[in-house]
Amino acid sequence: MAQTKVICEINGSVWKIQIKEGDAVSEDDTLAILESMKMEIPVIAPSSGTIEKILVAEGESVAEGQDLMVINE
Repeated sequence: MAQTKVICEINGSVWKIQIKEGDAVSEDDTLAILESMKMEIPVIAPSSGTIEKILVAEGESVAEGQDLMVINE
């Protein structure tokens, strides 16, 4: 089974996580919302599959390039 990492594209903080581990997701689903400079930026699923692991928590600061989640395809 292939795994896909969901990577953070900006520096900011995790405002809201919209899925939980074990959830089935489709490509282009919104997984979380990041906040950066008062803007809300959606985190989009790069592929379809099941959420294996969520590596961040709401309110946590994140950096560009950081792994946010793992999807099992």
